Amino acid sequence: MKTILTAIALLWCLAAAPLGAQALPGLGGGSSAPASEPESPDSSSAISISESADQDQAITSRLRAIYSELDGLEPTRVSVESGVVTLSGAVSEASDIDRARQIALRVTGVVAVQNNITRNGDVSQSVAPVMERLTARVQQIVQLLPLLAIALVIIALFWFAGSALARAKPLWKRISPNSFLADLIATTVRLVVILIGLIIALDLLGATTLLGAILGSAGVVGLAIGFAVKDTVDNYVSSLMLSIRQPFRANDHVVIGDREGRVIRLTSRATILMTLDGNHLRIPNNTVFMAEILNFTRNPERRFDFVLGVDADDDPGKAITSGIDRLKSLPFVLADPAPNGRLEEVGDSNIMLRFLGWIDQTQTDWFKARSAAIRAVKITLEEQGFGLPEPIYRLRFDSGSPLEIARNTKPGSAGDGSAAMDKKTLPDPADPDVHEDVSADDEIGEKVQQERQHSQEEDMLDHDRPIE
Repeated sequence: MKTILTAIALLWCLAAAPLGAQALPGLGGGSSAPASEPESPDSSSAISISESADQDQAITSRLRAIYSELDGLEPTRVSVESGVVTLSGAVSEASDIDRARQIALRVTGVVAVQNNITRNGDVSQSVAPVMERLTARVQQIVQLLPLLAIALVIIALFWFAGSALARAKPLWKRISPNSFLADLIATTVRLVVILIGLIIALDLLGATTLLGAILGSAGVVGLAIGFAVKDTVDNYVSSLMLSIRQPFRANDHVVIGDREGRVIRLTSRATILMTLDGNHLRIPNNTVFMAEILNFTRNPERRFDFVLGVDADDDPGKAITSGIDRLKSLPFVLADPAPNGRLEEVGDSNIMLRFLGWIDQTQTDWFKARSAAIRAVKITLEEQGFGLPEPIYRLRFDSGSPLEIARNTKPGSAGDGSAAMDKKTLPDPADPDVHEDVSADDEIGEKVQQERQHSQEEDMLDHDRPIE
Protein backbone atom coordinates (compact mmCIF):
# COMPACT_ATOMS: atom_id res chain seq x y z
CA MET A 1 0.00 0.00 0.00
CA LYS A 2 2.85 2.36 0.83
CA THR A 3 4.45 1.74 -2.57
CA ILE A 4 1.16 2.54 -4.36
CA LEU A 5 0.76 5.84 -2.43
CA THR A 6 4.34 6.85 -3.26
CA ALA A 7 3.79 6.17 -6.97
CA ILE A 8 0.54 8.19 -6.96
CA ALA A 9 2.32 11.16 -5.30
CA LEU A 10 5.16 11.04 -7.84
CA LEU A 11 2.72 10.99 -10.78
CA TRP A 12 0.81 13.92 -9.26
CA CYS A 13 4.01 15.96 -8.92
CA LEU A 14 4.99 15.24 -12.54
CA ALA A 15 1.54 16.30 -13.74
CA ALA A 16 1.59 19.47 -11.66
CA ALA A 17 5.11 20.55 -12.67
CA PRO A 18 4.19 22.37 -15.94
CA LEU A 19 1.44 24.25 -14.16
CA GLY A 20 3.87 25.80 -11.67
CA ALA A 21 2.53 27.40 -8.55
CA GLN A 22 -1.09 27.39 -9.75
CA ALA A 23 -1.36 23.60 -9.36
CA LEU A 24 -0.20 23.75 -5.72
CA PRO A 25 -2.67 25.54 -3.50
CA GLY A 26 -1.11 26.90 -0.37
CA LEU A 27 2.31 27.65 -1.96
CA GLY A 28 2.85 31.38 -2.72
CA GLY A 29 4.95 32.73 -5.61
CA GLY A 30 7.05 35.82 -6.25
CA SER A 31 9.99 37.42 -4.52
CA SER A 32 8.09 38.56 -1.46
CA ALA A 33 8.25 35.18 0.34
CA PRO A 34 10.70 34.83 3.22
CA ALA A 35 14.03 33.29 2.35
CA SER A 36 13.59 30.51 4.89
CA GLU A 37 10.25 29.25 3.45
CA PRO A 38 9.82 27.26 0.24
CA GLU A 39 8.50 29.33 -2.64
CA SER A 40 6.77 28.06 -5.80
CA PRO A 41 8.13 29.08 -9.21
CA ASP A 42 6.64 31.35 -11.82
CA SER A 43 5.85 29.18 -14.84
CA SER A 44 5.41 32.15 -17.18
CA SER A 45 9.18 32.32 -17.78
CA ALA A 46 10.23 28.68 -17.46
CA ILE A 47 13.68 27.43 -18.45
CA SER A 48 13.44 24.16 -20.33
CA ILE A 49 15.59 21.13 -19.53
CA SER A 50 16.29 17.98 -21.44
CA GLU A 51 14.05 14.99 -20.92
CA SER A 52 15.34 12.74 -18.15
CA ALA A 53 13.94 9.95 -16.08
CA ASP A 54 15.40 11.42 -12.97
CA GLN A 55 13.66 14.83 -12.68
CA ASP A 56 15.41 15.92 -9.45
CA GLN A 57 18.85 15.07 -10.85
CA ALA A 58 18.13 17.04 -13.99
CA ILE A 59 17.06 20.11 -12.00
CA THR A 60 20.16 19.85 -9.84
CA SER A 61 22.49 19.61 -12.81
CA ARG A 62 20.80 22.47 -14.61
CA LEU A 63 20.98 24.85 -11.63
CA ARG A 64 24.59 23.97 -10.83
CA ALA A 65 25.58 24.67 -14.42
CA ILE A 66 23.79 28.05 -14.35
CA TYR A 67 25.24 29.15 -11.01
CA SER A 68 28.76 28.18 -12.07
CA GLU A 69 28.54 30.59 -15.01
CA LEU A 70 27.32 33.60 -13.02
CA ASP A 71 29.67 35.88 -11.09
CA GLY A 72 29.03 35.76 -7.37
CA LEU A 73 26.87 32.60 -7.48
CA GLU A 74 29.66 30.04 -7.90
CA PRO A 75 29.65 29.05 -4.19
CA THR A 76 25.92 28.16 -4.31
CA ARG A 77 25.14 24.53 -3.48
CA VAL A 78 21.99 22.88 -4.84
CA SER A 79 20.00 19.89 -3.68
CA VAL A 80 16.59 18.78 -5.01
CA GLU A 81 14.14 16.40 -3.40
CA SER A 82 10.72 15.77 -4.99
CA GLY A 83 10.91 19.03 -6.90
CA VAL A 84 11.78 21.12 -3.82
CA VAL A 85 15.07 22.96 -4.38
CA THR A 86 17.26 23.69 -1.39
CA LEU A 87 19.91 26.35 -1.87
CA SER A 88 22.83 26.80 0.51
CA GLY A 89 26.26 28.32 0.64
CA ALA A 90 27.69 31.79 1.24
CA VAL A 91 27.82 34.65 -1.29
CA SER A 92 29.59 37.99 -1.07
CA GLU A 93 26.59 40.28 -1.73
CA ALA A 94 23.06 40.30 -0.34
CA SER A 95 21.56 40.84 -3.81
CA ASP A 96 23.00 37.49 -4.98
CA ILE A 97 20.83 35.65 -2.44
CA ASP A 98 17.61 36.78 -4.06
CA ARG A 99 19.09 36.38 -7.55
CA ALA A 100 19.83 32.70 -6.92
CA ARG A 101 16.28 32.13 -5.68
CA GLN A 102 14.71 33.84 -8.71
CA ILE A 103 16.76 31.66 -11.09
CA ALA A 104 15.69 28.47 -9.31
CA LEU A 105 12.03 29.44 -9.51
CA ARG A 106 12.25 29.72 -13.30
CA VAL A 107 13.43 26.12 -13.85
CA THR A 108 10.73 23.72 -15.09
CA GLY A 109 9.80 21.07 -12.57
CA VAL A 110 10.65 23.13 -9.47
CA VAL A 111 7.83 22.92 -6.96
CA ALA A 112 9.30 25.19 -4.28
CA VAL A 113 12.61 26.78 -3.26
CA GLN A 114 14.12 26.61 0.21
CA ASN A 115 16.70 29.44 0.24
CA ASN A 116 19.35 28.94 2.93
CA ILE A 117 22.07 31.01 1.29
CA THR A 118 23.90 33.39 3.64
CA ARG A 119 26.15 36.36 3.06
CA ASN A 120 29.87 35.74 3.35
CA GLY A 121 31.55 37.79 6.09
CA ASP A 122 34.96 37.67 4.41
CA VAL A 123 36.13 41.27 3.91
CA SER A 124 38.20 40.51 0.84
CA GLN A 125 35.33 38.82 -0.95
CA SER A 126 32.92 41.65 -0.03
CA VAL A 127 35.26 44.43 -1.12
CA ALA A 128 36.34 42.80 -4.36
CA PRO A 129 32.98 43.24 -6.20
CA VAL A 130 32.80 46.84 -5.07
CA MET A 131 36.28 47.55 -6.38
CA GLU A 132 35.41 45.85 -9.64
CA ARG A 133 32.37 48.04 -10.09
CA LEU A 134 34.37 51.14 -9.16
CA THR A 135 37.02 50.23 -11.69
CA ALA A 136 34.36 49.76 -14.33
CA ARG A 137 32.87 53.17 -13.54
CA VAL A 138 36.29 54.82 -13.79
CA GLN A 139 36.86 53.18 -17.14
CA GLN A 140 33.50 54.45 -18.36
CA ILE A 141 34.37 57.98 -17.22
CA VAL A 142 37.72 57.81 -19.00
CA GLN A 143 35.94 56.73 -22.17
CA LEU A 144 33.49 59.61 -21.80
CA LEU A 145 36.18 62.26 -21.21
CA PRO A 146 36.17 63.53 -24.83
CA LEU A 147 32.37 63.91 -24.77
CA LEU A 148 32.58 65.47 -21.31
CA ALA A 149 35.12 68.03 -22.57
CA ILE A 150 32.84 68.91 -25.50
CA ALA A 151 29.88 69.24 -23.10
CA LEU A 152 31.85 71.58 -20.85
CA VAL A 153 32.84 73.70 -23.85
CA ILE A 154 29.17 73.94 -24.88
CA ILE A 155 28.14 75.00 -21.38
CA ALA A 156 30.95 77.61 -21.27
CA LEU A 157 29.94 79.03 -24.66
CA PHE A 158 26.31 79.37 -23.66
CA TRP A 159 27.38 80.83 -20.30
CA PHE A 160 29.42 83.57 -21.99
CA ALA A 161 26.65 84.16 -24.54
CA GLY A 162 24.05 84.59 -21.79
CA SER A 163 26.33 86.92 -19.83
CA ALA A 164 27.00 89.01 -22.94
CA LEU A 165 23.26 89.35 -23.58
CA ALA A 166 22.67 90.34 -19.95
CA ARG A 167 25.31 93.07 -20.23
CA ALA A 168 23.59 94.61 -23.26
CA LYS A 169 21.95 97.31 -21.11
CA PRO A 170 20.84 99.59 -23.99
CA LEU A 171 18.90 96.69 -25.57
CA TRP A 172 16.93 95.89 -22.41
CA LYS A 173 16.34 99.56 -21.56
CA ARG A 174 14.92 99.97 -25.05
CA ILE A 175 12.55 97.08 -24.35
CA SER A 176 11.66 98.29 -20.85
CA PRO A 177 12.18 101.92 -19.76
CA ASN A 178 12.20 100.82 -16.13
CA SER A 179 15.79 100.04 -15.10
CA PHE A 180 14.82 97.51 -12.44
CA LEU A 181 12.53 95.62 -14.84
CA ALA A 182 15.22 95.77 -17.53
CA ASP A 183 17.72 94.14 -15.15
CA LEU A 184 15.16 91.46 -14.30
CA ILE A 185 14.59 90.67 -17.99
CA ALA A 186 18.35 90.56 -18.64
CA THR A 187 18.89 88.14 -15.74
CA THR A 188 16.03 85.91 -16.92
CA VAL A 189 17.40 85.77 -20.48
CA ARG A 190 20.84 84.89 -19.13
CA LEU A 191 19.46 81.98 -17.08
CA VAL A 192 17.41 80.68 -20.04
CA VAL A 193 20.46 80.71 -22.35
CA ILE A 194 22.57 78.86 -19.76
CA LEU A 195 19.79 76.30 -19.23
CA ILE A 196 19.62 75.63 -22.98
CA GLY A 197 23.37 74.99 -23.04
CA LEU A 198 23.04 72.62 -20.08
CA ILE A 199 20.28 70.64 -21.82
CA ILE A 200 22.37 70.28 -24.99
CA ALA A 201 25.41 69.14 -22.97
CA LEU A 202 23.42 66.53 -21.03
CA ASP A 203 21.80 65.27 -24.23
CA LEU A 204 25.28 64.83 -25.72
CA LEU A 205 26.27 62.76 -22.67
CA GLY A 206 23.02 60.78 -22.80
CA ALA A 207 22.00 62.04 -19.35
CA THR A 208 18.78 63.89 -20.14
CA THR A 209 16.99 61.88 -17.46
CA LEU A 210 19.41 63.42 -14.98
CA LEU A 211 18.18 66.87 -16.04
CA GLY A 212 14.59 65.86 -15.30
CA ALA A 213 15.61 64.67 -11.86
CA ILE A 214 17.54 67.88 -11.24
CA LEU A 215 14.64 70.06 -12.36
CA GLY A 216 12.18 68.06 -10.26
CA SER A 217 14.38 68.34 -7.20
CA ALA A 218 14.96 72.02 -7.90
CA GLY A 219 11.20 72.56 -8.03
CA VAL A 220 10.65 70.94 -4.65
CA VAL A 221 13.64 72.72 -3.12
CA GLY A 222 12.53 76.01 -4.68
CA LEU A 223 9.06 75.62 -3.20
CA ALA A 224 10.51 75.00 0.25
CA ILE A 225 12.92 77.91 -0.08
CA GLY A 226 10.05 80.10 -1.30
CA PHE A 227 8.13 79.51 1.92
CA ALA A 228 11.29 80.09 3.96
CA VAL A 229 12.16 83.40 2.29
CA LYS A 230 8.60 84.62 1.77
CA ASP A 231 9.40 88.05 3.23
CA THR A 232 12.43 88.45 0.95
CA VAL A 233 10.40 87.51 -2.13
CA ASP A 234 7.62 89.87 -1.01
CA ASN A 235 10.16 92.68 -0.64
CA TYR A 236 11.61 91.95 -4.09
CA VAL A 237 8.17 92.05 -5.75
CA SER A 238 7.36 95.27 -3.88
CA SER A 239 10.59 96.79 -5.19
CA LEU A 240 9.58 95.88 -8.72
CA MET A 241 6.13 97.44 -8.28
CA LEU A 242 7.55 100.62 -6.73
CA SER A 243 10.03 101.01 -9.58
CA ILE A 244 7.12 100.79 -12.03
CA ARG A 245 4.77 103.06 -10.08
CA GLN A 246 7.35 105.73 -9.15
CA PRO A 247 5.32 107.15 -6.23
CA PHE A 248 7.87 109.89 -5.44
CA ARG A 249 10.98 111.65 -6.70
CA ALA A 250 14.37 112.17 -5.11
CA ASN A 251 14.34 114.96 -2.50
CA ASP A 252 10.55 114.80 -2.10
CA HIS A 253 9.29 115.53 1.40
CA VAL A 254 7.14 112.51 2.27
CA VAL A 255 5.50 110.75 5.19
CA ILE A 256 5.51 106.94 4.82
CA GLY A 257 3.34 105.43 7.52
CA ASP A 258 4.60 107.25 10.60
CA ARG A 259 8.05 108.04 9.16
CA GLU A 260 8.81 111.50 7.74
CA GLY A 261 11.76 112.71 5.73
CA ARG A 262 13.26 113.57 2.35
CA VAL A 263 13.69 110.78 -0.24
CA ILE A 264 17.32 109.98 -1.03
CA ARG A 265 16.89 106.96 -3.31
CA LEU A 266 14.90 103.82 -4.04
CA THR A 267 16.96 100.62 -4.12
CA SER A 268 16.00 97.01 -4.86
CA ARG A 269 15.64 96.35 -1.13
CA ALA A 270 14.67 99.56 0.67
CA THR A 271 13.61 103.18 0.36
CA ILE A 272 16.17 105.49 1.95
CA LEU A 273 15.00 108.70 3.62
CA MET A 274 16.82 111.51 5.35
CA THR A 275 14.81 112.53 8.37
CA LEU A 276 14.23 116.20 9.13
CA ASP A 277 16.94 116.04 11.78
CA GLY A 278 19.51 114.75 9.23
CA ASN A 279 19.54 111.00 9.95
CA HIS A 280 19.39 108.18 7.41
CA LEU A 281 16.29 105.97 7.53
CA ARG A 282 15.96 102.73 5.52
CA ILE A 283 12.42 101.40 5.13
CA PRO A 284 11.88 97.93 3.54
CA ASN A 285 10.11 98.26 0.21
CA ASN A 286 7.31 95.86 1.16
CA THR A 287 6.48 98.24 4.03
CA VAL A 288 6.60 101.24 1.68
CA PHE A 289 4.41 99.50 -0.90
CA MET A 290 1.70 98.67 1.65
CA ALA A 291 1.89 101.96 3.59
CA GLU A 292 0.09 105.25 3.03
CA ILE A 293 2.39 107.79 1.38
CA LEU A 294 1.90 111.51 2.02
CA ASN A 295 3.92 113.66 -0.40
CA PHE A 296 4.24 117.32 0.64
CA THR A 297 6.34 118.25 -2.38
CA ARG A 298 3.88 117.34 -5.13
CA ASN A 299 1.73 120.43 -4.49
CA PRO A 300 3.78 123.60 -3.88
CA GLU A 301 0.88 125.25 -2.04
CA ARG A 302 0.50 124.09 1.55
CA ARG A 303 -1.84 125.21 4.29
CA PHE A 304 -0.89 125.94 7.89
CA ASP A 305 -3.28 126.38 10.81
CA PHE A 306 -3.11 127.24 14.49
CA VAL A 307 -5.48 127.79 17.43
CA LEU A 308 -5.69 130.86 19.68
CA GLY A 309 -8.10 131.42 22.56
CA VAL A 310 -9.89 134.66 23.52
CA ASP A 311 -11.85 135.60 26.59
CA ALA A 312 -15.36 134.21 26.91
CA ASP A 313 -16.76 137.78 27.09
CA ASP A 314 -15.11 138.81 23.79
CA ASP A 315 -16.86 138.77 20.43
CA PRO A 316 -15.43 135.76 18.53
CA GLY A 317 -16.62 137.13 15.16
CA LYS A 318 -14.62 140.32 15.54
CA ALA A 319 -11.61 138.35 16.74
CA ILE A 320 -11.80 136.09 13.67
CA THR A 321 -12.08 139.11 11.36
CA SER A 322 -9.12 140.81 13.01
CA GLY A 323 -7.02 137.67 12.75
CA ILE A 324 -7.90 137.11 9.07
CA ASP A 325 -7.09 140.72 8.23
CA ARG A 326 -3.74 140.33 9.92
CA LEU A 327 -2.98 137.13 7.98
CA LYS A 328 -3.86 138.90 4.72
CA SER A 329 -1.35 141.60 5.51
CA LEU A 330 1.50 139.10 5.86
CA PRO A 331 3.52 139.05 2.61
CA PHE A 332 4.17 135.32 2.64
CA VAL A 333 0.48 134.34 3.00
CA LEU A 334 -1.19 133.67 -0.37
CA ALA A 335 -4.24 135.69 -1.38
CA ASP A 336 -5.62 132.69 -3.31
CA PRO A 337 -6.61 130.56 -1.50
CA ALA A 338 -7.43 133.31 0.94
CA PRO A 339 -6.78 133.05 4.71
CA ASN A 340 -9.69 131.86 6.77
CA GLY A 341 -10.76 131.48 10.38
CA ARG A 342 -13.44 129.64 12.32
CA LEU A 343 -14.71 129.13 15.84
CA GLU A 344 -13.26 125.87 17.03
CA GLU A 345 -14.64 125.40 20.55
CA VAL A 346 -16.36 127.24 23.38
CA GLY A 347 -14.84 126.37 26.74
CA ASP A 348 -15.70 127.28 30.35
CA SER A 349 -13.56 130.39 30.36
CA ASN A 350 -12.37 130.90 26.76
CA ILE A 351 -13.30 130.60 23.11
CA MET A 352 -10.90 128.70 20.84
CA LEU A 353 -10.42 130.15 17.34
CA ARG A 354 -8.65 128.38 14.46
CA PHE A 355 -6.90 130.43 11.79
CA LEU A 356 -5.78 129.03 8.44
CA GLY A 357 -3.52 130.34 5.69
CA TRP A 358 -1.72 129.12 2.58
CA ILE A 359 1.90 129.54 1.53
CA ASP A 360 4.08 128.68 -1.47
CA GLN A 361 6.57 126.05 -0.27
CA THR A 362 9.01 126.89 -3.02
CA GLN A 363 9.43 130.40 -1.59
CA THR A 364 8.44 130.05 2.07
CA ASP A 365 9.35 127.63 4.82
CA TRP A 366 6.21 126.08 6.30
CA PHE A 367 7.45 125.95 9.89
CA LYS A 368 8.77 129.52 9.84
CA ALA A 369 5.59 130.83 8.23
CA ARG A 370 3.33 129.20 10.80
CA SER A 371 5.45 130.51 13.67
CA ALA A 372 5.44 134.07 12.29
CA ALA A 373 1.68 133.96 11.62
CA ILE A 374 0.91 132.84 15.19
CA ARG A 375 3.03 135.66 16.60
CA ALA A 376 1.52 138.30 14.33
CA VAL A 377 -2.12 137.34 15.00
CA LYS A 378 -1.52 137.08 18.76
CA ILE A 379 -0.03 140.57 18.90
CA THR A 380 -2.88 141.97 16.81
CA LEU A 381 -5.59 140.48 19.02
CA GLU A 382 -3.91 141.77 22.15
CA GLU A 383 -3.44 145.20 20.55
CA GLN A 384 -7.15 145.40 19.78
CA GLY A 385 -8.12 144.56 23.35
CA PHE A 386 -8.97 140.87 23.04
CA GLY A 387 -7.96 138.97 26.10
CA LEU A 388 -6.02 135.74 25.69
CA PRO A 389 -7.20 134.02 28.87
CA GLU A 390 -4.99 132.34 31.37
CA PRO A 391 -6.00 129.54 33.79
CA ILE A 392 -8.15 130.84 36.68
CA TYR A 393 -8.07 129.19 40.10
CA ARG A 394 -10.27 129.83 43.17
CA LEU A 395 -8.59 129.23 46.53
CA ARG A 396 -10.54 128.31 49.67
CA PHE A 397 -9.19 128.29 53.23
CA ASP A 398 -10.98 126.04 55.75
CA SER A 399 -10.33 128.47 58.64
CA GLY A 400 -12.16 131.35 57.01
CA SER A 401 -14.30 132.48 54.14
CA PRO A 402 -13.23 131.88 50.54
CA LEU A 403 -10.66 134.26 49.21
CA GLU A 404 -12.06 136.20 46.29
CA ILE A 405 -9.60 136.35 43.44
CA ALA A 406 -9.97 139.19 40.99
CA ARG A 407 -11.16 137.90 37.64
CA ASN A 408 -8.64 138.14 34.84
CA THR A 409 -9.53 141.14 32.74
CA LYS A 410 -8.42 142.42 29.42
CA PRO A 411 -4.95 143.88 29.15
CA GLY A 412 -4.76 147.53 30.11
CA SER A 413 -8.17 147.60 31.84
CA ALA A 414 -8.77 148.38 35.52
CA GLY A 415 -8.33 145.47 37.84
CA ASP A 416 -5.88 143.54 35.70
CA GLY A 417 -3.48 143.70 38.63
CA SER A 418 -0.34 144.27 36.58
CA ALA A 419 1.13 147.22 34.80
CA ALA A 420 3.11 144.77 32.71
CA MET A 421 0.00 144.18 30.63
CA ASP A 422 -0.19 147.81 29.55
CA LYS A 423 -0.66 148.29 25.82
CA LYS A 424 2.63 150.16 25.65
CA THR A 425 4.46 146.93 26.46
CA LEU A 426 2.97 145.10 23.41
CA PRO A 427 4.99 144.98 20.17
CA ASP A 428 3.76 147.14 17.36
CA PRO A 429 2.37 144.95 14.54
CA ALA A 430 3.87 147.35 12.02
CA ASP A 431 7.30 146.90 13.56
CA PRO A 432 9.62 145.30 10.96
CA ASP A 433 10.81 142.95 13.68
CA VAL A 434 7.43 141.22 13.58
CA HIS A 435 8.00 140.19 9.95
CA GLU A 436 10.38 137.33 10.55
CA ASP A 437 12.50 135.58 7.93
CA VAL A 438 10.24 132.92 6.41
CA SER A 439 12.32 132.08 3.36
CA ALA A 440 12.38 128.41 2.33
CA ASP A 441 14.86 126.42 4.38
CA ASP A 442 16.50 123.74 2.18
CA GLU A 443 19.29 122.48 4.41
CA ILE A 444 17.95 118.92 4.34
CA GLY A 445 17.48 119.16 0.55
CA GLU A 446 21.11 120.13 0.13
CA LYS A 447 22.24 117.21 2.27
CA VAL A 448 20.12 114.86 0.15
CA GLN A 449 21.74 116.15 -3.04
CA GLN A 450 25.22 115.70 -1.57
CA GLU A 451 24.33 112.15 -0.54
CA ARG A 452 23.07 111.30 -4.02
CA GLN A 453 26.18 112.73 -5.68
CA HIS A 454 28.73 110.96 -3.48
CA SER A 455 27.03 107.59 -3.05
CA GLN A 456 27.43 104.87 -5.70
CA GLU A 457 24.40 102.89 -4.51
CA GLU A 458 21.77 101.96 -7.09
CA ASP A 459 18.76 104.21 -7.60
CA MET A 460 15.57 103.04 -9.32
CA LEU A 461 13.94 106.48 -9.33
CA ASP A 462 13.47 107.65 -12.91
CA HIS A 463 12.90 111.38 -13.39
CA ASP A 464 11.84 110.84 -16.99
CA ARG A 465 8.77 108.84 -16.00
CA PRO A 466 5.55 110.34 -14.62
CA ILE A 467 4.71 109.87 -10.96
CA GLU A 468 1.68 107.71 -10.29
